[in-house]
Amino acid sequence: MQLQTSRLILGEIIADDLQAIHEMNSIPEVDEFNTLGLPENTETTRALVNGWILEQTTDPRTAYTFSIKPAESGKLVGMIALKLDREKCRKAEVWYKLLPTYWRQGYATEALRKILDFSFTELELHRIEADCATGNTGSIKVLEKVGMTREGLCRKILPIRGEWVDNYMYAILDTD
Repeated sequence: MQLQTSRLILGEIIADDLQAIHEMNSIPEVDEFNTLGLPENTETTRALVNGWILEQTTDPRTAYTFSIKPAESGKLVGMIALKLDREKCRKAEVWYKLLPTYWRQGYATEALRKILDFSFTELELHRIEADCATGNTGSIKVLEKVGMTREGLCRKILPIRGEWVDNYMYAILDTD
């Protein structure tokens, strides 16, 4: 499956994406607000990638994990994913990450807008949620730019590098 915007191609993760994903996940700035931590080796990343590829075959579908690639270069510059809740709830959680050299260029906003459109029109979901560390100002701007509403604060919920970090909860409804 592939989704496209004017500048980006969002394609489901494939085995050939492994090295680019491993390199991105190994950058400390990318990991700053991530609970996974830096991968120990390529095999750690391979397990993640294999899991995302396996999710493509589940029925009913439980998740969509996409690479973010500028149409002009076709180079993986980030990822965006949608993790579905129980079918009856018609909701999902979204997450994304980009290589630092592509921050502040509108790629995350553009990719997230496309995922929201896909979620509400194709998947007919009712609610999309996102969590964000309170110190992650770049991600906060992206979430608010696409119209997501900050609904709350979870205190000391994210284990990041041995410390408990506060987290904002965001959501957007199909009626927003």
